[in-house]
Amino acid sequence: MTEDEITYQIRGGIYNVYKALGPGLLEGVYEEALTYELQKRGLKVVRQQEVPIFYDGQQLQSQLRLDMLIEDTVIIELKSVQELLPVHFKQTMTYLRLLHKHLGLLVNFNTDNILKDSIHRVLNGYNPQ
Repeated sequence: MTEDEITYQIRGGIYNVYKALGPGLLEGVYEEALTYELQKRGLKVVRQQEVPIFYDGQQLQSQLRLDMLIEDTVIIELKSVQELLPVHFKQTMTYLRLLHKHLGLLVNFNTDNILKDSIHRVLNGYNPQ
């Protein structure tokens, strides 16, 4: 399945979750519902994926976890905030770099229009092909 096919399924899942639950809930609620929705669509979903951090050739003990990894290809970072800040985009990019992934989706469920305003593609220069 290509990145575009995966993201098409993810966007549909996000829309279904938003339509059913609406804005204003905690991120964990959306993560659980979206996991269910994407698995129902036949996608492999890993929640709270550990992200190893290396410094000077040594793996650090710090625990860093991303929200969701879909088909071992697309990272999803979920938010439920009044507005996305530059730090949210930087966080998603850092996850992409550390895991050597190309595409991430930064999603804010606290919005009036999930499809128009709140799903952002974040691309890393890493190309897996």
